[in-house]
Amino acid sequence: MFIILATKALNDRTNGFRFNVLGLKGLTRKRKYKSRGWGVQRSECMTAIHMGKRTVYLERKVNPARKLNHFAG
Repeated sequence: MFIILATKALNDRTNGFRFNVLGLKGLTRKRKYKSRGWGVQRSECMTAIHMGKRTVYLERKVNPARKLNHFAG
């Protein structure tokens, strides 16, 4: 089944949610105290976009080390 937009709350008591938008999977999180500054970090399975206290993590599609199966719908 193809889903256009799906979201699901995080279950680790943080302020954020997981998402799946047109097959692009990831999560977003807002920190209370610590700011990560502005920037982009890349790892084997995720790309993190830091915007102050808000961070968006996106799954990398090029052979990710850990896939986000059934992540948010």
